[in-house]
Amino acid sequence: MKVKRNIVRIDESLCDGCGACIPSCHEGALRIVDGKARLVGDVYCDGLGACLGHCPRGAITIEEREAEEFDENAVNEHMEKNNDVEIRTTNDQQRGTLACGCPGTMARSLAPRRPALEENPAAQSQLANWPVQLTLIPPTAPWLRDADLLLLADCAAVASPSLHSKLLRGRGVAIACPKLDDADAHAAKLAAIIRDGRPRSIEVVIMDVPCCRGLYEIARRARDMADVEIALSVSIMKIEEGEAVAVNL
Repeated sequence: MKVKRNIVRIDESLCDGCGACIPSCHEGALRIVDGKARLVGDVYCDGLGACLGHCPRGAITIEEREAEEFDENAVNEHMEKNNDVEIRTTNDQQRGTLACGCPGTMARSLAPRRPALEENPAAQSQLANWPVQLTLIPPTAPWLRDADLLLLADCAAVASPSLHSKLLRGRGVAIACPKLDDADAHAAKLAAIIRDGRPRSIEVVIMDVPCCRGLYEIARRARDMADVEIALSVSIMKIEEGEAVAVNL
């Protein structure tokens, strides 16, 4: 039944799809679809506006309009459904494959390869784990235990000239995109990694563009969901320079 009530409104002309609002909506009412934040269902939005302060573009407001009533039971079912998908994915990964059966997703620890020339250490790969996509990493992968985890925006990997010699050295890595990926799923996966994999720290490396900051919000939300004390830091990389600089957000 529709009633007149307060509910979220998203101005798509202002939204740049940064995803900063997604972790702030604990009812799972918002998602990034086709590069824009969208309300996935009126029944999931309580109209309280927890997401308002997290939009850097001012694209989210609260309006009064005819909408379906907020349904807490529907929210619980919605969140449980998302968690079930996460659990099934995790179980498949622990058996060595995803639901798609792809053997390329098997969790592996890697030893750094010797450089082609001993006098050129920059030529040595520092990749210490596989897979690297956050979506594909099993939360119980052995390499996660006590690891210093690098949560890397995938654009940052391309922009960095010192990816292996500086960023990856001595650390496990997971890459993700807060704008084009499913932020809710990433938060749930990272929470499982923090809770079950027990890494020692997480450094989030993002690009100096608004949409990228959503990755840090995902990490913060995941830490809260896991309810585990873990060191969390963030570094920002400028497109022109390709070097990550630690900042406080």
